[in-house]
Amino acid sequence: MKSDKSAFPLVSMVTVNYNQSAVTCEFLDSIKKISYPNIEIFVVDNASPNDNPDIIKEKYPYIHYLKTEKNLGFAGGNNVALPYCKGKYVLFINNDTEVEPGFLEPMVELLESDKTIGMVSPKIHYFHTPNTFQFAGFTPINPITIRNFAIGFGEIDKGQYDITCETGSIFGAAMLVPYRIIEEVGMMTEVFFLYYEEHDWAEHINKAGYKIYYEGKSLVLHKEAISTVKDSPFQIFYLNRGRILYARRNSKGLNKLLSFLYMNLLAIPKTAVTYALKGRLNLSRAVCKAGCWHFTHHKNLFSLPKLKKN
Repeated sequence: MKSDKSAFPLVSMVTVNYNQSAVTCEFLDSIKKISYPNIEIFVVDNASPNDNPDIIKEKYPYIHYLKTEKNLGFAGGNNVALPYCKGKYVLFINNDTEVEPGFLEPMVELLESDKTIGMVSPKIHYFHTPNTFQFAGFTPINPITIRNFAIGFGEIDKGQYDITCETGSIFGAAMLVPYRIIEEVGMMTEVFFLYYEEHDWAEHINKAGYKIYYEGKSLVLHKEAISTVKDSPFQIFYLNRGRILYARRNSKGLNKLLSFLYMNLLAIPKTAVTYALKGRLNLSRAVCKAGCWHFTHHKNLFSLPKLKKN
């Protein structure tokens, strides 16, 4: 790319804050150091009940600061910003990340070079063990078990994944998407609220004829799960609910039937019993609640919301 700003396509960065203004400020401090010269930044506060999110706007007056009236979840919070974005590309990035100065150029260059690529995620390391992989691509999601695996997970980075390649799905902590594809395919569905929505979106974008890519020359550090408590009933409910919902929305024919049987006769009962035997009855109930949800919810589950510009 050339050095003058006009040669760099505008990138709209979107991040969602929920009860973590200090973490969001750390993220924005890291964005100050990037070398990519043509960006706009949107921070969406997702109705934080126990926070002072207005400090973000006070400290960073140049950002676009949006507030929701209620917690809209991961997809809903990100979608709020999209009608206001002017960028050729949109970077959806978690507020619990920090970035390397040159992280954006390789992803933009990749999308500029190949219009058949629909979205790309960078290499992800753990923030607190910064040479350890969290993500270097995904294996494809099994249409029956709805499981996949993060390539490189837990490995030490020795350059083995400094590659650019097609991958099985996207990583929601950081994903760059051409705006035209959001206009064509639709935004992330908000029915998940939390977990699996980025995989669902990647599946829809892939089915529309676009490839999903991993860019190993770009690096983001992830603090992970800052705004949710690990192994809380809240997390366990949405994780299991989202897994089944993904199958309902994306598995077809015999695979859909087999996935339904696998989830309801094996995966959900096994997980619930495992938690119960460990004395984690609150988590066992959350798993059962996630399974039961699908027997009572059938409407408005299968479309993607269309983008309407402001």
